[in-house]
Amino acid sequence: MTIHLPAAAEELRNLDRLMPREIVAELDRYVVGQQAAKRAVAVALRNRIRRQRLPPDVASEVLPKNILMIGPTGVGKTEIARRLARLSGSPFIKVEASKYTEVGYVGRDVDSMIRDLTESAVDMVRREKRAEVRDKAERNVEEQLLDLLLPPVRPGFAGGDEPAEERPGEEPLRSTREKLREQLRKGALDARMVEVEVRERSFPSFQILTSQGVEEMDVNLRDMLPGLFGGKTKHRRLTVPEAREVLRTEEESRLVDAEQVARIAVERVQASGIVFIDEIDKIAGREGGHGPEVSREGVQRDILPIVEGTTVSTKYGPVRTDHILFIAAGAFHVSKPSDLIPELQGRFPIRVELQSLGLEDLVRILTEPRNALIKQYQALLATESVDVSFTEEAIREIARFATDVNNTTENIGARRLATILETVLDEVSFEGGGAGPRTVHIDAAEVRAKLAPLVKDQDLSRFIL
Repeated sequence: MTIHLPAAAEELRNLDRLMPREIVAELDRYVVGQQAAKRAVAVALRNRIRRQRLPPDVASEVLPKNILMIGPTGVGKTEIARRLARLSGSPFIKVEASKYTEVGYVGRDVDSMIRDLTESAVDMVRREKRAEVRDKAERNVEEQLLDLLLPPVRPGFAGGDEPAEERPGEEPLRSTREKLREQLRKGALDARMVEVEVRERSFPSFQILTSQGVEEMDVNLRDMLPGLFGGKTKHRRLTVPEAREVLRTEEESRLVDAEQVARIAVERVQASGIVFIDEIDKIAGREGGHGPEVSREGVQRDILPIVEGTTVSTKYGPVRTDHILFIAAGAFHVSKPSDLIPELQGRFPIRVELQSLGLEDLVRILTEPRNALIKQYQALLATESVDVSFTEEAIREIARFATDVNNTTENIGARRLATILETVLDEVSFEGGGAGPRTVHIDAAEVRAKLAPLVKDQDLSRFIL
């Protein structure tokens, strides 16, 4: 699963000036507690900036200190890594180690995590380059739309061999074009239909099992048969706004240099890529076992060269993994970090333990982060003029019920809050704005009335909460 999170403009910071303490402060805006893990990732990110200031011969020898996060589910392991990537603007991917243990090893090969990371970087760089050429593309699209609305006079059609400035009807045509331009910018022509010629993007799918993966075959076919794939065009009748979007996409693709995008993306992956390997405890197995244990150790040995530093072939070129930061995470309820093969243990020298969430932590999670669940529900319902508010006692009751259910059933950490809140707000969400603008005030008594019967019935709470 590839997760790419481009940072919002107001969240981008000058990383050269961000010290570890400030990085932790940024992470505090989204993740409650877990200071040890935040400090570890902040130092790892700052060391990257420090390495960039070293002479090239020294910088090449400084390898990232990979991190192993140990803690139960739902305490913020993935969120810390995702927010770190978003803060730094780094290519980021989250993979589950357990998917490489499928029976018969039919899952994707381990190298695919680097290929997916490179794809993420290419998407990131392509968006940046398109933003750079957006103004020019907008101007070109406007001219194309005007040509569709008012086709220009073909040379020799009127006026014969006369110079352009002497051709009859040229000035009225230019004046009409400018009037259309003004109407186009005001949106007065949005209902008009135009015929647009667009490039077909269809490409036949092949599944060819090779050591390099299927994407290299895609490149070879396109190179060998450039006129067969992607070369056809078709005409579509669209409204002006729809045509603008189609033409803008085509124009931005034309203005962006694909080779430059690929080169920058590969460089960015090699210098600042982050790979988050979740559920690494699921592949913890040592020699002497049989059955799935052998497969688990095999996956560890496959991951080892990627973490150590190797070259992975991608359709954008070879990618070195020496300076990619790897963050692994696992609950380690059944196994322990020492169950990993020694070579892989040595590649994760920094180990941090994340604490289970208590009542006070859940109260803070509900209210403090910028993306707190209560704020999300309030924003969603506000779109239908429903103003929802919670008393402090109600919030504590929600956190208490979540803590009780976590203690009596499976402990899924902060993820339990989403289930609890959905149950509390079920009726409000269902009605929505159907009853018109209104204010909904939720207190502790209402929370208890909706949750107490479910929590008392253990069998019912396992299914519903």
